[in-house]
Formats: sequence, C-alpha cells, structure tokens
Amino acid sequence: MPEPVDDSGEIDYDLALHLDAEDLAEQGILSAYQQVAPRLTEYGITAGTVTENDDSLANLYSVDFDGRRYAVYGPNVAVEDAWGLATHALFDIVNRQLAPTGVRFHAINGGNDLFGIFMTPEQAERARQALPYKSDWPYLPVSEPPWFGMYHDY
Repeated sequence: MPEPVDDSGEIDYDLALHLDAEDLAEQGILSAYQQVAPRLTEYGITAGTVTENDDSLANLYSVDFDGRRYAVYGPNVAVEDAWGLATHALFDIVNRQLAPTGVRFHAINGGNDLFGIFMTPEQAERARQALPYKSDWPYLPVSEPPWFGMYHDY
C-alpha cells in the first residue's frame, strides 16, 4: 500500500479523495461514503450502513450510522454550519469504523476544496511539521463551529 506521507512530511495528494463540503451538505454524504467505503477493506473493515434522511419540503437533512444521527440542516441547525456538519458526519462515520486500526481518515482543506486521506496520527503529525501554513494541515473534523476542527493561521 502506498504511503500517504513520505519521510520529509510531503503528502501524496494523489491518494486523497476529493469530497467537496458543499456537495456533502446537499444530500451527498451517502454518495461520498460509497466512494470511501471500498477503501475501508484495505484496513480489514467491512463498511457499515449509512442511511440518508432527506425531506426537502421541510428543509431537513441528516444521516444515520450505527445508532447515531448526524443533523446537517434543519430546525436548531444554523444554515451556515451545514458544510462543516456534513464534513464532520462523513469523517466521523469513517473514523468510528477505523477505531480498531492505527489509521484515521483525515481532512485536508475545507469547503469546495475538501479532500480526505487515510493516514496514521504519526503521518499526519509529520505532514503538519512540514507544511508552513496551519490551514494546509491534515485534521480530524469535529462538530463545533466555526472551524470544525480545521487548523487556521489566525
């Protein structure tokens, strides 16, 4: 299996999957998960079932995985947080499945330039040491606005 980060900390972006947070938030989490799921087998994981809940008339969108619901938009969810919440949902679903392994699915960038890449915590740290701008660092998305876990330079 190719290494996502070399000894100098350079990331092999050819191994990253383009995801686009806007697409995720617009009922695209299941589709993105289906793109990521085959890669889980490389780590001995059988992909779980993700269910989308979409009611465009009521302006609701969420996904369910393993007994947990991830709200992306709807009542009590700020519209401006949808991209970050959708990003968190996808990465959390994948990383919950990767928990028994030494690998995590890290985000790179955000918004329309969001990518995901599988790497160990040590590889992610090596990349952070090599990259001069924090906004370029790999991160594990969280559900808290405004940065949703993304490192930032200010």
